[in-house]
Amino acid sequence: MNKFGLTTEEASKALSEQGNNALTQPPRETFWDKLWENFKDPIIRILILALLVNVVFVYMGHGDWIETMGIFLAIILATFVSTYSEYSNENAFQKLQEEASRIRCKVWRDGEPVELHIDDIVVGDAVILEAGDKVPVDGILLDGDVKLDQAALNGESKEAHKLIAPPDFTWGDGTIDFLDEHKLFRGSVVVEGQGIMQAVKIGDSSIYGQLTQELKDDERDSPLKLKLKGLAHHISQFGYAGGVLIALAVMLHKAYLYGDFGAYFANTPLLLSDLVQAVILGIIIIVMAVPEGLPLMIAIVSSLNMKKMLRDNVLVRKLVGIETAGSLNLLFTDKTGTITKGKLEVVRFITGDRQEYPAFDVLPAKLKAFTYQNVVLNTSAAVSDGAMVGGNMTERALSNYVGSYRMEEMLHRDKFIPFNSANKYSWAAVSGNSERYCLAKGAPEKLILQTSHYWDEEGNRQPLTEEMKKTLDDRMLELAADAIRMLALCTYESDIEGDELPADGLTLVGILGIRDEVRPEAIEAIAEVQDAGVQIVMITGDRRETAVAIAKDAGLLQRPNELVWTSAELAEMSDEQVKLELHKLRVVARALPMDKSRLVRLAQEMNLVVGMTGDGVNDSPALKKADVGFAMGSGTEVAKEAGDIVILDDNFLSIKQAILYGRTIYNSICKFIVFQLTINFSAVAINFIAPFIGIDKPLTITQILWINLVMDTLAALAFGGEPALEKYLREKPKDRSAPIVSKKMLSTITMGGVYMTFIAILFYKSSYVDHLFRNAPDHIYTYTGFFCTYIFMAVANGFNVRVSGLNLLEHIDKNKGFLNVMALIVAIQVLLTYVGGRILRTTPLNLHEWSVVVLFGLSIIVVDLLRKSVCQMLEKK
Repeated sequence: MNKFGLTTEEASKALSEQGNNALTQPPRETFWDKLWENFKDPIIRILILALLVNVVFVYMGHGDWIETMGIFLAIILATFVSTYSEYSNENAFQKLQEEASRIRCKVWRDGEPVELHIDDIVVGDAVILEAGDKVPVDGILLDGDVKLDQAALNGESKEAHKLIAPPDFTWGDGTIDFLDEHKLFRGSVVVEGQGIMQAVKIGDSSIYGQLTQELKDDERDSPLKLKLKGLAHHISQFGYAGGVLIALAVMLHKAYLYGDFGAYFANTPLLLSDLVQAVILGIIIIVMAVPEGLPLMIAIVSSLNMKKMLRDNVLVRKLVGIETAGSLNLLFTDKTGTITKGKLEVVRFITGDRQEYPAFDVLPAKLKAFTYQNVVLNTSAAVSDGAMVGGNMTERALSNYVGSYRMEEMLHRDKFIPFNSANKYSWAAVSGNSERYCLAKGAPEKLILQTSHYWDEEGNRQPLTEEMKKTLDDRMLELAADAIRMLALCTYESDIEGDELPADGLTLVGILGIRDEVRPEAIEAIAEVQDAGVQIVMITGDRRETAVAIAKDAGLLQRPNELVWTSAELAEMSDEQVKLELHKLRVVARALPMDKSRLVRLAQEMNLVVGMTGDGVNDSPALKKADVGFAMGSGTEVAKEAGDIVILDDNFLSIKQAILYGRTIYNSICKFIVFQLTINFSAVAINFIAPFIGIDKPLTITQILWINLVMDTLAALAFGGEPALEKYLREKPKDRSAPIVSKKMLSTITMGGVYMTFIAILFYKSSYVDHLFRNAPDHIYTYTGFFCTYIFMAVANGFNVRVSGLNLLEHIDKNKGFLNVMALIVAIQVLLTYVGGRILRTTPLNLHEWSVVVLFGLSIIVVDLLRKSVCQMLEKK
């Protein structure tokens, strides 16, 4: 019977007293929860208010049920599109998470090894660990010798060597020390060795579990939501004020036409009838002022870009994550697998006479053979058909280095002494082809002291002098400054007695330089993100020197005043000190999980929009707290649960793409806002001025319905397909609290709105314009001409607001849907002149009248091009 583990009775007692290893899951939103949350959108709330008022008037017999249904459909479509997109992506994500969580572990129960689900482990269980296993609980090592990859917990890429805990070892007061040689933590991975651990902290009590529980923090409003609240506030003020003033203007106009103010206000039946009509018109204007298409447009543009982003290996879990990515001021990113490749590679081979070779294929024959033998024979990993199977990170790097190379006649390994922390090397005795010698592999600072010769390019042994050793040491110091680890390969031409190499007489084959290389595409992406005005700070568990070397190669450290902090230095600084220096920070080394959360909190207190990338459990709280969390696809389930966006290929280039799409969405929304508010502003202005200049119903209720609902909804589709342009990355990030309608946008809206109002006055009050249309007692041709001109001006203005320059067709080939939608709007408008009749107050126009309509409609393009030209001249000055 095995001396470790629990009996069934002991396990049952531990379960009843201390629970099992299951983690408390963060609350998940249902479809209806997400739908309810979307109904809290500020613009949707205004629409709901308008809908309720319309329902009341319809019930009283004074409202228009078509308009009421239109508002209802706008609300339902906008909320359901965004909710369905989020929910379907969330479901796909949860399926991935469930598959990843089906972990089974081997434990000793009743003296026998049994397989249990990870949730069924209890305190005191003896868990069997082998290479490749994930550590399922926090505990201590009872037996064996293992090396762990703890990067998911502390971001440290170096393997942690764990040893058997002494009998009197205690867990301690709960202080987190991932470097403790006796403690094993849930979420780390066994990369080498075998062992048995005892479960001490399970479930929510483990460090992994504690970090998971921090994911329940409330999220703050996204920048776009904050801006839309401000926009909704201003629109509602404008709409309510406009509605009230127009209602008063109508009443005053009615009184003026009556001829006697006193008699008019004394005529109660007439007064009430006119008052109801004035209030209805006021309500229509309030509805007109609200951009019904905006929520739908945001849902459409976000959903369309979610699909595009998935093609770029970016899975969006929350729609809000996309647009927030476009507003980033500060991005905290981890190193391993994001900026670097996440795997070790041999990048140099240095001979005893300081010759350097960039790749295995170009090595001289003798050196190539010795290197290959040292890789596949002097290893703890399994070897099959001359190729290594498994192994730790360093051994896998060596295996990749030799690649498909194979020797015709393989030597036989007679003896093998594995690596140990005392000697810092491993060696193997090999024989074959009438030869017998030893292969050694280990720390250069140890093995070079024991060498007397080196192999030259011709395959001859040459003396290795003290001067040559000094030269090699200097070169290794230079490489160490570039975060390159060294590994020496040697041979020994005689038999060895015992388990240790001789103190002298080794022959140096070469020194391998090993490094987790910076991704080439990450360097370019980092430069582009920095040019976009986003400050990037690399946070890593690596030591300062390694972090600085990687940061320099990646382009993060470029100026003397840029700062590198360690966790210890950060802990000594007050919050105010950190805030003062944060803008110069580029690297945080030896970082702890609480450092990340603290930095995110302080940056948000400075009103910055903060992004965080991560793949480990240690990153999860900061991923959750950040305005947008980028979780790596190869990371832990907890990290992906905390993130808003999952980077499926772990590539910084994909983060750049997410920022680009975020800015594209923001720009598309701004274009649509300008397009729609120009129409809304002019419609309110026209209806406000009309009573004072003797115009009755310049736009009818049904015409307003077509303009405000159908046309705007179609325009949402048009602007939703705008392409992601690299020029957006050259724009400065938008201030989190700045209004969404900028001064430039406001000038465009005002100029367009005023011009459209001016054209309306021309049509209704100018006899010259009236004579351009056929004469009719009710001016029906002129009225139809204005209605069509108004729509055509809106369509033409769509081309104006689509681009900031003078070329209105710029990049139109990347959004052909825009042309199709605008053509559809024009086609529907032409059709309405034939079938609208009394409902839309339209009649068919002849060719001459259509030419007048087209000219007036296109005239807004000329006006806006003049505005753009003047603005560009002023900007240059």
